[in-house]
Amino acid sequence: MVSILFAIGLLVAIFVGFNIGGSSTGVAFGPAVGSDTLSKEWAAVLMSAFALLGGATIGTEVIDTMGGRIVPSGQFTLIASVTILFFVGLALLVSNLFGVPASTSMTAVGAIAGLGVATGTIDWTVMGRIVSWWLVAPITAFWLSAVVGRYLYPHLEVRIAFESKGPGTTRRERVGQFLVVAIGCYMAFSAGASNVANAVAPLVGSGELGLYPGVALAGGAISIGAFTIARRTLDTVGNDLTELPILAALIVETVSATIIGLLSWAGIPASLAVSATMCVVGLGWGRATRTTSLADAAGAAVTGAAAGGGGGTVTVDALTTDRDEAAWSPPGEREVQPIGQEDPESVTSAADLFDPAATGRVVMLWILTPSISAVSSFLVFQYVLAY
Repeated sequence: MVSILFAIGLLVAIFVGFNIGGSSTGVAFGPAVGSDTLSKEWAAVLMSAFALLGGATIGTEVIDTMGGRIVPSGQFTLIASVTILFFVGLALLVSNLFGVPASTSMTAVGAIAGLGVATGTIDWTVMGRIVSWWLVAPITAFWLSAVVGRYLYPHLEVRIAFESKGPGTTRRERVGQFLVVAIGCYMAFSAGASNVANAVAPLVGSGELGLYPGVALAGGAISIGAFTIARRTLDTVGNDLTELPILAALIVETVSATIIGLLSWAGIPASLAVSATMCVVGLGWGRATRTTSLADAAGAAVTGAAAGGGGGTVTVDALTTDRDEAAWSPPGEREVQPIGQEDPESVTSAADLFDPAATGRVVMLWILTPSISAVSSFLVFQYVLAY
């Protein structure tokens, strides 16, 4: 019976890692593949290497937190570990089937918290620290990206080219190609650091699986996902680059990967997807507010009114500028207009970029995901498994 349970636990862990590899590879290297800077095969190779590196270094801190700090490691019996992994796998399945952005990190922590409450062994100090950072991280992601969008984005746009128009690659284009690959590797490292724990922390905490064998198992599963189902996500992200410009995608990756990397180093399990989502919203809002004053921009954020006029709903392609094709000039030949003097027609309105209702739905999802997981886990451990 023990060996069967352990085998089931390994299969669920592989399933979790496989899906992480499939989704994270597209996010990390979609810009590089979409701009023909990198092949899908090389994207998978780099994802495998840097995700494993992230998991084997700062990712071990997250494994320690999830495998023995929220609740004592002694609570992770084999059946408890498999049950927690089941909740993580279920969240991934729901996410894949219905397109719901479920956070595996939050789901896993919620399930572990449910175990801790049922057994009376949860460390509320550790749990409070984690939840506090769950609130701080997306807010930080939004405002950092908003600042970049408002003050730096146009300057970066005119100085770096991310797509080459032929064999005679310019210096600007070479810089862009290097950055698009380097930032992809950075994102892969951060994804491995934060997500490896989701696949193996309960089994490591139970003592059934060693720390580095667990990291290797998760890294191998991520690699399989990167070489298989990630090909479709790479196509999707690459084809959608007309909606999310390469520069915008790289800024989102850099900010979100930095936040999650720092939290992983501190042993805090957090959602890369949530931080990236808030980066997109913040970057778009910051871009739109270049046409107006800070006071008006802040009012638009609260009320949903367009800072630059107009209205609409949240769309990712709102980060692209609406240009008159006849008047458009190459990035290197354009001048950056001062804030407040930028033509409102050249930047999509704030309401198209930032909709409080849509942002509220994102916030609601990241609150509901760990809450449902925690309640369900508590009921299972309290009444079904009779802890």
